Amino acid sequence: MVTREGILWLALVLPFFGSLGASFLPVKARNSAAMLAGLIALAALALIVSLYPAVADGAVVKSRVEWLPSLGLNLLLRLDGMSWLFALMILGIGLLVVLYARYYMSPNDPVPRFFSFLLAFMGSMLGLVVSGNLVQLAFFWELTSLFSFLLIGYWHHNESARSSARMALIVTAAGGLCLLLGILLIGKIVGSYDLDIVLAAAEGIKTSRYYVPALILILLGAFTKSAQFPFHFWLPHAMAAPTPVSAYLHSATMVKAGIFVLIRFWPVLAGTELWYLIVGTVGLITFVIGAWAAVFQQDLKSLLAYSTISHLGIITLLLGLGTPLGLVAAVFHTVNHATFKASLFMAAGIIDHETGTRDLRRLSGLFRYMPYTGTLAMVAAAAMAGVPLLNGFLSKEMFLAEALEFRDGSLLDTLLPFVATAALALSVLYSLRFIHQAFFGAPATDLPKQPHEAPFWMRLPIEVLVLICLVVGVVPAYTIGPVLDAAVRAVLHENTPYYSLATWHGFTRPLLLSLLALAGGTVAYLLLRTKLNSAGGAPVIRYFKGRRMFETVLASVIGASRRLEEMVGTRRLQSQLRILVAIAAFAALLPFIPAGYAIGSERITPVQPGFAAIWVVGALCAIGSAWQAKYHRLAALILMAGAGLVCCLSFVWLSAPDLALTQLLVETVTTVLLLLGLRWMPKREPQQWRRGRAPRSVLFRRGTDLALAIAAGAGMALLSFAMMTFPIGHTISRYLVEHAYAEAGGRNVVNVILVDFRAFDTFGEITVLAIVGLTVYALLRRFRPARESVRTPEQQRIQNAFDDSRSERDRGDTLTDYLLVPRVVMEWLFPAFVAFSLYLLIRGHDLPGGGFAAGITMAIALVLQYMAAGTRSVEERLRVKPLSWMGAGLLLTLFTGLGATLFDSPFLTTWFRYADVPLIGKVPLASALLFDLGVFLLVIGATALVLIAIAHQSIRTPLRRRDMELISRSEGEV
Repeated sequence: MVTREGILWLALVLPFFGSLGASFLPVKARNSAAMLAGLIALAALALIVSLYPAVADGAVVKSRVEWLPSLGLNLLLRLDGMSWLFALMILGIGLLVVLYARYYMSPNDPVPRFFSFLLAFMGSMLGLVVSGNLVQLAFFWELTSLFSFLLIGYWHHNESARSSARMALIVTAAGGLCLLLGILLIGKIVGSYDLDIVLAAAEGIKTSRYYVPALILILLGAFTKSAQFPFHFWLPHAMAAPTPVSAYLHSATMVKAGIFVLIRFWPVLAGTELWYLIVGTVGLITFVIGAWAAVFQQDLKSLLAYSTISHLGIITLLLGLGTPLGLVAAVFHTVNHATFKASLFMAAGIIDHETGTRDLRRLSGLFRYMPYTGTLAMVAAAAMAGVPLLNGFLSKEMFLAEALEFRDGSLLDTLLPFVATAALALSVLYSLRFIHQAFFGAPATDLPKQPHEAPFWMRLPIEVLVLICLVVGVVPAYTIGPVLDAAVRAVLHENTPYYSLATWHGFTRPLLLSLLALAGGTVAYLLLRTKLNSAGGAPVIRYFKGRRMFETVLASVIGASRRLEEMVGTRRLQSQLRILVAIAAFAALLPFIPAGYAIGSERITPVQPGFAAIWVVGALCAIGSAWQAKYHRLAALILMAGAGLVCCLSFVWLSAPDLALTQLLVETVTTVLLLLGLRWMPKREPQQWRRGRAPRSVLFRRGTDLALAIAAGAGMALLSFAMMTFPIGHTISRYLVEHAYAEAGGRNVVNVILVDFRAFDTFGEITVLAIVGLTVYALLRRFRPARESVRTPEQQRIQNAFDDSRSERDRGDTLTDYLLVPRVVMEWLFPAFVAFSLYLLIRGHDLPGGGFAAGITMAIALVLQYMAAGTRSVEERLRVKPLSWMGAGLLLTLFTGLGATLFDSPFLTTWFRYADVPLIGKVPLASALLFDLGVFLLVIGATALVLIAIAHQSIRTPLRRRDMELISRSEGEV
């Protein structure tokens, strides 16, 4: 039987698996993609609904997966009444949007990609509302920004969609960084990121000296996501997205993420004067500006976008009041707004889909052609305007009641009832304008398409949402009442106030203000409807263009960055390395400035003559490499490899054979790859270097490099000397030695650390290695070095003569022609290297070796084959597919780690047992071998990918067309 915790996890991961599945569907598979997305949304919705009895009783469904408990970072799912209500909106409206999008999206669009993005966004929103860890909440917050960027820019051929998506991403992602910083401050105050612990520490947070910065940072994150003033400008421009995206993201989900965060943090941040001033003021300004701007819009979706901003301002204002009844009204209006605004966006999409335009100045008399859509839109618009017997009226009346009852003596409190009534009248005005100009009047004659009614299944989502508006408006206590009560009690607990959801409370002051707003908005529309059609924008605020301001700020930041780059930046690699080393040396010096430098009391070990001799050789190799770099690059490379060999011998001397082996293998493959890259270097310095007439600038640069190298080396030596002379008590090394075999079944402590104790670090490192390999390939696959930087004229003449004497098949294919290495020796060494690499892989858990060393060994074998037989011969015989190797390695390590979670163990926990094998006896079995195998495969793939990119460039310049075709064939998925 599946537990509640299992149901919650399944509901969360289903959208992500559905997104992955949709991404593999054919481009034109619209029906299959819609069916998959619909089934995923329906299944996740059913799972969430099945948990309602638990949350209705006040229980909190939790599931914890230990990750980094010492840092307070655990995967924690937490479902209470509030998060259940938001999950219901996310999945319920998401299901309706999927059905609507099936008929809205054109068959010529890559619809599977659309549904893949939509499902990923759905999963991200669901993860946000069920997160029980604040850092986890911030992670899903940024995922929503990422997938909303992909959805807004879905029609990427449209410049407006691209720029709008970029704007939304920059604004909301910047807010996400502020939210993360605020969460880190909350964690510092409380000492934990667990949501339950944070909610229980309300008084400690409000009295902390970090309360003000934490409050401001968290509010910045919420305001940017929920399009509050002054960050509201991105939402109208996001209307460049397909209408299903607007109906889902910009009415029911993404913009409600900021509202959810405000509600979630309300118990610990609200109730202070600063909260009231910031949240209340911002909400009121947003409420008024959004309503005023919506009145003058000529585009249907722009009108709805600004009306969304206005209603989000209402919700924020209610939360800013800091009263329990204000929170109840805010939650209630959040649900109501999601239903009527999503239906209005869908109706606007039908109008655009069936007429070819959204311009209110061109639309007229559509009711005779689209009576069903017109009726549905009228009911939804009436709910938005707050007409009685609809859900919008109830939450609007609760809002007005709070505006009248709240008293703190401030100017904001005095003006609130009057401003609220005027702004609600504007909402009536733009609702009337939407309906009257689109559906009534004389039939339009210049429409791009002949209007007609939309298909039934395209109207069905609107009908469901409009029915909810009606039912909630007529019998709220029996429909939304229990759900609202469970949500509110999850936040307020014993402080939940009494409130009534009755449709009739008598002739009260809130009712009178509501009727006044209805009458005022109607009269204003009748007086201004002619002028509104010719309006060029909202008076007063039309001069403050959000896009223009955003682009100005962005251009200023980019311009300042470029000027800074011109001042301190350079394209020379030496100068960049010089800056990095200087910064690192200065950072290392900082701890010694306040404390000074001191040497410990430990006895200094006498220097052994043999060890000193080795390091003298290494120092001479390093100095010789630097000196020879200006004369002979190959000699410099060999001397640099000699210095690396001295490091290998040092590891052997200090009883670290595993490190010595790895260092030796890395030095080998690095030397060969650098040897291939030497052919791209520009011409060497002029001959006056040999006569000692170097330019002064060059001498100064060389002197600076020498001084910086001496300073950095001396600093590291002094730092190491100080650390090693101080007495150290209990160290982690003792723990690792004592537990390596007992808990991980390995005697090679270094390998046990990599695949068990710090396996998560290793997983991250091999992921970085994969990214580096792909980056190198992407940079080099189209790189063409200048011919003069590859060969001198004499070398080119010899090469041309040599090419003329060779067959067309083998021309320019091998490196043995340049390196004078016997081809047959290299080919005979290949099976020996393969066997040696497998030997290192298998024995790595107990003896020097392991996945990384084995992978490097196999990579050396491939390097030898390239050097002996050439690129085309090797790829034709070995069929090297580095991306497949890399993918297989990453997946194997990932699934090895996930396998531990099936047994209620942390991610990447190692399993170790002895198995009795007939005729052999006891054989050690460890899951670490699978992890090591994944590392082995990924190292081979990444190294081979870099090798292919370098080798194809180095053998002939420029590459022939058949060389590029061969690269594509050798990695079929590239």
